[in-house]
Amino acid sequence: MNTPVESKSQERALTTTSYALLGALALREHSTYELANQMRMGWRYFWPRAESNVYAEPKRLVAAGLAESRTEPTGDRPRTVYTITNAGLAALAEWLAASSSPQRYESEALLKIFFAENGTLEDLLAAIRALRDDAAAQLGHWQQVANRYEAGEGQYPDRFALSALVARLLGEQQRATAGWAEWAEALVSSWGTPSGADARWGVETIRATGEAFPDGS
Repeated sequence: MNTPVESKSQERALTTTSYALLGALALREHSTYELANQMRMGWRYFWPRAESNVYAEPKRLVAAGLAESRTEPTGDRPRTVYTITNAGLAALAEWLAASSSPQRYESEALLKIFFAENGTLEDLLAAIRALRDDAAAQLGHWQQVANRYEAGEGQYPDRFALSALVARLLGEQQRATAGWAEWAEALVSSWGTPSGADARWGVETIRATGEAFPDGS
């Protein structure tokens, strides 16, 4: 039976998060809680999304015929478990073969640094330190992941090389962020205002991209 035109106009296109969940379901069946945990442990570090989306998206995948669901008892509350369908596997393969959108960088702390002239010098320093602390936490996270696999306790060890490939890039980015934050904090601490240098300094700073950070003095 054909879908009415009105319904087709209301169909929701698959998002990148849709495909991330299909990728997890391609490994094995998952409950919504398990899918959310997969996000917490892995892809939220490079594809951060509200956890509510992860809980809502599997139902949309079922409605689109890309996944199937079943309810099974577990303690006092039943849980819903999702399995990928052949159509879901085909959609996942099509997405993997398609061109990707440009990468994006998302950081509230960096946005505060960008507009720091509207606040205090201490506000600026706090945002820099927040970036430093977050970089350290993410570096620690990936080292803990490596520890689990080294101990033979990680999930899906046969595909861990792919996870490590991604984690290495993320780790290098966070290592660079930590080095930048150390330099920026020392530099900004010597400024009298949140915008303590002129445009020439800004040009020279951008031109120096790729060089080792100076000591900030």
